[in-house]
Amino acid sequence: MTTQVMEQQTSFFIKQKGIKRKHLYSILLDVFLWSYLFLIFYKIIYQKIILYLRYPEFNWTQPLVALAFGIIVAGIFFVLPSFSIGKTVFRLSKGDSALPWWQKPYAVFSVIMILMTFITGLYITKVSLTEFLSPSGLAGARRIFSSLLTPNWAIFEDALFAAIETIYMALIATALAIPVAFLLSFFAARNLMSHSPLFKIIYSVTRFILNMTRAIEPLVWAIIFSVWVGIGPFAGMMALCLHSVASLCKLYSEQIESIDEGPIEAMTATGAHPIQVIWFGVVPQVVLPFLSYTIYRWDINVRMATVIGLVGGGGIGTMLMQYQGLAKWHEVGLLVLVIAVIVWIMDYASAKIREAIK
Repeated sequence: MTTQVMEQQTSFFIKQKGIKRKHLYSILLDVFLWSYLFLIFYKIIYQKIILYLRYPEFNWTQPLVALAFGIIVAGIFFVLPSFSIGKTVFRLSKGDSALPWWQKPYAVFSVIMILMTFITGLYITKVSLTEFLSPSGLAGARRIFSSLLTPNWAIFEDALFAAIETIYMALIATALAIPVAFLLSFFAARNLMSHSPLFKIIYSVTRFILNMTRAIEPLVWAIIFSVWVGIGPFAGMMALCLHSVASLCKLYSEQIESIDEGPIEAMTATGAHPIQVIWFGVVPQVVLPFLSYTIYRWDINVRMATVIGLVGGGGIGTMLMQYQGLAKWHEVGLLVLVIAVIVWIMDYASAKIREAIK
C-alpha cells in the first residue's frame, strides 16, 4: 500500500511539473508574439505606411520597448484563457469549440499576426508590380530569354566535360560522406545514447557539431574550401561532402530513433555485446531507409554541384558564372539546357533506384 501511494505521489509531482513547464512556455510564447506584433506594427504600419519613411531609423530601444509591451500585455491576457495563444498552443485552455473562429480572441489575434507578418514580408522584400512590369524591365527580360532559347552549340563539348565533372563531384562527395555519416548516426541517436551521462554528453556534442555544420550552406563551405585548397572541383567536392555528412547523419539518426525496440531489448537480455546489439538489432532495420536517403542525397548533391560552381567550386557552375559575367546569354542558354537535362536524368534514375530497393 505504501509503494502504491508513493507511486501516485510521484506521478502527481511529475504531472504538476509538466503543467508548470507548459505554463512557463505558454507565457513566453505570448510575450514573444505580443512583442513581435508591437514591433512590426511600429516599424511597418506606423513608420513605413503612415509616416512613409523610406529608411526608418533603428535603435535597440525599440525592441526593448516592444519586449516591455509584450510582457505587460501577455501578463494581462494570461489570466484570460480565451485571449492567450500560448495556453491554446500548449493545450492549457481548450476554449469553446462550438464557437466560430472569429468569436475566439486567440484565433483573431493569430490571424492578425499572420496578416501582419505577410505585410511585413512584402515591405521587407520590396515587392513591386510597377518595377516587375516596367517597359525597360520587360525589354531586358525579353532580350535575355530570347538568347536563352537560342543556345550556342559551339561550346557543347566543353559543357559536356564540365557536366561530367559536376556529376563526379557529387558522386565522390556522397561516397566519402556515407561511412562517416553511418558511424556518427549511432552517436547522434537519442535512443542509443541515453543510458549513461557520458553517452548523453557525446550525443549532445555530436548533435551540436552536426547542426552547426548543416546550418552553413554548401555555397559558403565552397567559398571556404576555395580559399583553403584553391578554386576547382576539389573545393566543391569537399563542400558537398561536409554538408552531406551532416545531412545524412541527421536522416540516419532519426531513422534509428524510430526503430522497433523489441529486438534490442531481447538481445540485451541475452547478454549480447553493445556492438552486436547495434549490428544485428539496429542495422537490419535501417539498411533500406539508409540506402533510400543516400540515393536521394546524391540527387541533391548533383543539383548543388551546379550552384557551388558559381563561387569557384568547379564543374558546369563555374562555366555558367564565367559566361553570365560576360553577358553571353546564348552560351548561358546552352549551359542551362545541359543542367536541366542532367537534373532530369538524375531525378529519374534516383526515383527508379529508390523504387527498386523498397
